Amino acid sequence: MIPTQKLRVLVVDRDHAEGRALAAQMLRRGFDVSNASSGEEALRLLRHSTPGLLLLDIATPGAADVLARVKQTKPGTLVVALSARQDTDTIFNASKLGADDFLAKPFEARDLEVRISRALEKQRNNGELPELRDQVRRNHDFAALFGTSPRMEEVKNTIEQVADTTATVLVRGESGTGKEVVARMIYAHSSRMDKPFVKVNCAAIPHELLESELFGYEPGAFTGANKQKLGKFDLANTGTLFLDEVSEMHPALQAKLLHVLQDGEFSRLGGKRDISVDVRVLAATNKPLEHAVQEGTFREDLFYRLNVITIHIPPLRERREEIAVFLDFFLRKYSEFYGKQPPPFSDYAMARMLEYTWPGNIRELENLVKRYVIVGNEAQITRELSTHKPIVSSFSGLAPSPVKDEKAAAERSPSTAIPITTGKAGSDGESPSLLEIGRRAAMVAEREAIERVLTQTRWNRRQAAKILKISYKALLNKLKIIEEQNASQNKNLSA
Repeated sequence: MIPTQKLRVLVVDRDHAEGRALAAQMLRRGFDVSNASSGEEALRLLRHSTPGLLLLDIATPGAADVLARVKQTKPGTLVVALSARQDTDTIFNASKLGADDFLAKPFEARDLEVRISRALEKQRNNGELPELRDQVRRNHDFAALFGTSPRMEEVKNTIEQVADTTATVLVRGESGTGKEVVARMIYAHSSRMDKPFVKVNCAAIPHELLESELFGYEPGAFTGANKQKLGKFDLANTGTLFLDEVSEMHPALQAKLLHVLQDGEFSRLGGKRDISVDVRVLAATNKPLEHAVQEGTFREDLFYRLNVITIHIPPLRERREEIAVFLDFFLRKYSEFYGKQPPPFSDYAMARMLEYTWPGNIRELENLVKRYVIVGNEAQITRELSTHKPIVSSFSGLAPSPVKDEKAAAERSPSTAIPITTGKAGSDGESPSLLEIGRRAAMVAEREAIERVLTQTRWNRRQAAKILKISYKALLNKLKIIEEQNASQNKNLSA
């Protein structure tokens, strides 16, 4: 076993005194500690280090952005939300944002010790074997759930057929369907299972840095390159490289990737010679690459090179018979993790879950169960499900049926309905003009699009802004306007 490194802790608290006191406490334990009093400062620290434990006061400005960044780029970090409030809504919202655990201020030293022990255990598990082999073993039970429906039985059979080959595999499916689990299953069943497994999230790394991350660099390649850095292809040599969200790779880098796939050679940044590698590449995408090829954002030759074998994972709404199995699995997993024993879901809650469309698929279901275990309030869970509108991803090529559309329109809340009155519409008593009706319809359509994408990205506002093709600041302004409209409507209703 590789010795456990010193635990790296990041403390983020808007209260300077409390933050410094907590950081000092961690330093006395011999940990490597960083301290920040704002989300912006924490994000700067996260660019240069990966903490094993993040202690985050959720009242700190920018806390949601810090959580989103950590969950997207540093999933091995244990996030403990801190708050002076300990009501169920606060705990529920912290969990919904992505926190793994919750501590109410002021907290007992023994409560903090429990969280530190979990972070150390997580770090030990991540470091036991090179390139996350241990995670494959820990995911075995989860992977075994694939195959509990006819659709997933087909996926499992395909995995077994292609695993022990060197063929490139493209795993396709909506966000949260389990594409990485499939990639790890292929690796675990292959002859390379005792070799490295290296994952790269192409969407989480800025494209300016992705080239050096994949291929490494030589000393002097650019300012600050003082020593050689091995890239992911170096680290995955003789093993497997998993390129997650490969559709997000910049076109300029796609040509270099194609060269490696075809010739098994690459050159580091600033390098003067080609390096030969033996790497099996698995790739995943939640977008239809054919459309990207047509739009010119993805190379056609690279698409065909990646698409040697395709495994398509159907969304959870198309395999509802698995929902009960996943619920039981995650309920046992997080009950053990948090040391709690919440009651099983009622028949009513199960019925709501079977009716729900699960736009975030298995990942959304897992997070929902985690929140239930932490909060223990089933009513909040069912209320959350009832507030989301059915979403059908364009990835699967499906369209909502007219019956569902009519039902959704009938259930549309007052805040999103288009008010077209026949009585007095203003001080002059006239009905709204066609231009005004069109303006209101556009506002409703924009609002629904924002809500849909935010739900799809689990309220990652930066990712949502990227999907909506607007700036992050513009999205924040629109959310502020929506919030003001809600407040105004609630005021009118209460009056």
